[in-house]
Amino acid sequence: MKKSKKKKKNHVPFRMNMLFFVVFILFSLLVLRLGVVQIVKGEDYKRRVERTEDTTVNIPVPRGEIFDRNGKLVVGNSPLNAITYTRPNNIKAEDIRKVAEDLSKYITLETDKITERDKKDYWLLINPEEAKKKMTAKEEQKLKDQDLKTGEIYKIKADRVTEEEINTLTEEDLKVLAIYREFNSGYPLTPQIVKNKDVTAEEFAIVSEHLDDLPGVDVTTDWDRYHPFEKTLQTILGSVSSSKEGLPREMVDYYLAREYNRNDRVGKSYLERQYEDVLHGQKEKVKNVTKSGDVLSTEVVHEGKKGKDLVLTIDMDLQIEVEKIIEEELLNAKSKGSAPFLDRAFVVLMDPYTGEILTLAGKQYAYNEETGKMEFFDFATGNFTTSYAIGSSVKGATILTGFMTGGIKPRDVIVDQAMNIKGTPTKSSLFNKGAAYSLTDLEALERSSNVYMYQTAIRIGKGQYRPGLSLKVEEDTLTVMRSYFNDFGLGTSTGLDLPGEQTGFRGPYDIGKILDFSIGQYDTYTPLQLAQYIATIANGGNRMQAHLVKEIREPTNSKDELGPIVQEISPKVLNRLDAPDEWVERVQDGLRRVVTGSNGTARNWFKKEVYNNPAGKTGTAEAFYDGPKKDQYKGLVETNNLTFAGYAPYDQPEVAISVVVPWAYQGRNNNRINQHISERVLEAYFTRGNLGQEQVEEAE
Repeated sequence: MKKSKKKKKNHVPFRMNMLFFVVFILFSLLVLRLGVVQIVKGEDYKRRVERTEDTTVNIPVPRGEIFDRNGKLVVGNSPLNAITYTRPNNIKAEDIRKVAEDLSKYITLETDKITERDKKDYWLLINPEEAKKKMTAKEEQKLKDQDLKTGEIYKIKADRVTEEEINTLTEEDLKVLAIYREFNSGYPLTPQIVKNKDVTAEEFAIVSEHLDDLPGVDVTTDWDRYHPFEKTLQTILGSVSSSKEGLPREMVDYYLAREYNRNDRVGKSYLERQYEDVLHGQKEKVKNVTKSGDVLSTEVVHEGKKGKDLVLTIDMDLQIEVEKIIEEELLNAKSKGSAPFLDRAFVVLMDPYTGEILTLAGKQYAYNEETGKMEFFDFATGNFTTSYAIGSSVKGATILTGFMTGGIKPRDVIVDQAMNIKGTPTKSSLFNKGAAYSLTDLEALERSSNVYMYQTAIRIGKGQYRPGLSLKVEEDTLTVMRSYFNDFGLGTSTGLDLPGEQTGFRGPYDIGKILDFSIGQYDTYTPLQLAQYIATIANGGNRMQAHLVKEIREPTNSKDELGPIVQEISPKVLNRLDAPDEWVERVQDGLRRVVTGSNGTARNWFKKEVYNNPAGKTGTAEAFYDGPKKDQYKGLVETNNLTFAGYAPYDQPEVAISVVVPWAYQGRNNNRINQHISERVLEAYFTRGNLGQEQVEEAE
């Protein structure tokens, strides 16, 4: 027994010694490893800790401004006091919240944009212990085993935050949250606008005084777009995104490749978007020196430069006057009845030799859901985004197409009398009550002969009209006529320097529709195309590219002078009519007779000398209503479009005009709104030197 106990006693100290030996070895290895880290690699790790990083960011500059052709400011920049926050890399959410809490003592931010998810996130942030209890360790591990990402697990926790818990957030919490939310909406090392609307002088000053206590916060001057002419031409000028909107989602890659920041403000529509590369300017480049994510210092690497300015072809005084005329004439025509669908009108004034658009006016009379009233809305974009059947205004193109294809020759005589084609209703001219008139091409334009145009189209198609028989022409006749009409600008792009231009609607290919096509009753055209068409005839046969920007200039701080010209937009000939001068002059003479001839359809329109001897063509198109109220009616509702295309003076054209009034009237009660608008607009144009004085007198 004694021997056995002795053996057991000796065994225990041995095992203890072995354990101490192992611990000693492990401890020695640890000491050795620490020695290697401190002695061998210590300096390397020290350099890593002390290493700083240089990051260059781009700071936006104010956009270029927009002026009219006379140097009047149309779109400018209104300076705004702003408070910004630049978020460091790798900063903790709690540290950001602390800065937001400190800043909330000095500024007030509206809390109406805070979402329920924002509140849940913030509750989780300020209640870390309760947040841990939203999911057990076992649940969290199970979800990790299912390869759920940290963000997905966090979402589950947020979803478990109850309404009662959200309601524990105080008013002070919400004020901090509003600022915290803005802090996190930007990108690291990129200044983010926290507040730039209604920043009081007191807020601006007190934040400036406490910048040392607000890491990342700064005060600066931001800008906002403003329009001195208010809603005039507003749809054409376009809009700019806010810093919160940033880059359009569909163009993020495009802009990022051009060194934009994600929260940069860019043009969203029309001129602001089309000329973004010109207006946005050269950004200021700033180098941030960071250490462990904290910004140690900043250095301006490249000074920024404000965007270049645009000078438009538009005369804003004339634009305002034309819009006023449209509104007055729309109300006047509607008050006379027979115009239940009349709600819009368009006017384009263009320099026929340069393609410069002097006015691009469009108005729509519609119900305003916000005010509960009928009001006028700017619809200038409708001049190139909507199209209509324009009727006889196209007959100048039909005659010249006849000349150019050899279908007819100048001075050809055609008898105007009712045409009876098998299977087709009788076709005739409005002025002809059943007689037979022998007409030349000039007389056909003067009296607006439909039959002359029908016969011209038939001859273009190498066909021949025989009463009572079917009409046969070459299969490509409609294609040929459309091609020639394109040379005038009808049914094709005008080359306008804005996005979204429509080319009109081409009816289905139907050889039987060539007669309707010849009098403007089949395909549809935009008001801008109508202006380009008449300008092409007015200038002798050159189709000039339509454009709204006249010059690009360097920015200037002067309020009285524009900066030096960077680029002048030169007139561009898109194509020339394949017609000798005498043919074009022949049609010009016919259009002059429309206005001044004894049988002209517009002979009673322009009797004042102020109109400077205009030429032009009227148009009435039978159409079907397809406006905003069309769903209220079963089937097609017949109505009439009224148009006018002209220029003045006849001998030395200075301005081309197109007037389009869709769905102007029903039945036979023609309100002649196209006549009244055309007369008044041309009078306004030729007396425009007095417009400014008249406005001053009215103001007094």
